[in-house]
Amino acid sequence: MSQYTQPPQPHSQPPYAPAHAPGARPARNGLGIAALVLGIIGSVSGLIPLLFWLAGILGLIALILGLSGRGRVKRGEATNKGVTTFGAVLGLVALILSVVGVVITFKAVDDVVKDIDKEISGSSASAKPGGTGDGGKSGDAPAGEALTEGDSAVYDDGLEVTVNAPAAYTAGEFAIGHTKGNDAYTVSVVIENKGKEKFDAALVTLEARAGKDGVDAEQIFDDKIGEGFTGTVLPGRKITAEYAFDAPADAGNLTVEVSPGFDRDTSHWDLKL
Repeated sequence: MSQYTQPPQPHSQPPYAPAHAPGARPARNGLGIAALVLGIIGSVSGLIPLLFWLAGILGLIALILGLSGRGRVKRGEATNKGVTTFGAVLGLVALILSVVGVVITFKAVDDVVKDIDKEISGSSASAKPGGTGDGGKSGDAPAGEALTEGDSAVYDDGLEVTVNAPAAYTAGEFAIGHTKGNDAYTVSVVIENKGKEKFDAALVTLEARAGKDGVDAEQIFDDKIGEGFTGTVLPGRKITAEYAFDAPADAGNLTVEVSPGFDRDTSHWDLKL
């Protein structure tokens, strides 16, 4: 009996997994992109009034993200060095614009508050008796007491208003504001600007009342009088205007009110006719 001999089998090598080269890690560019976007938005916000607060917040975040992104670039974890740097720069620009916006806003608010206070309080006036000249003493006008002819109302900004004695006036044939049977009087008003800023004389208004009953004395307009103050008065200069008023024949006095503008007190003169 013959033995069966199995043919030798080829020796097979055990399978093995091929070696894999380690793959490159993906670039972490998110911080740089975020810094750029926030920096752009923050810079634009800094150019818009009242959005300085948004520019400050976004600028600070963009600057922090940009610096962090540059750290990643240095460590080889990110590849967008230019974007990251530009984002950080824009964040710094947004921060600067926010500071400028804060200064401008608070300055504007302060100016508005000062203007409101000035409108409410007005510029106070003191009385300078007529005939004293520049060497005369200015004292506070007694409360409720009017000035007299030739006296000056001196305002704390250097403006002086002087009302002179009334003079009889013959109104024109076609005068407006004159009533037949009444008397007409002219009043000379002098405004001297001793302050440092020019004064808008067009803002000056005058009103008058006549007699002990204080009836309204109409202002007279004709071809010779009635224009009043116009233009501006430069520092160190003065301007004079003539006004005419209509008063009853038996009126013994004329009370003239002069208002140099909305931000100054109204001053009163009691003039004898």
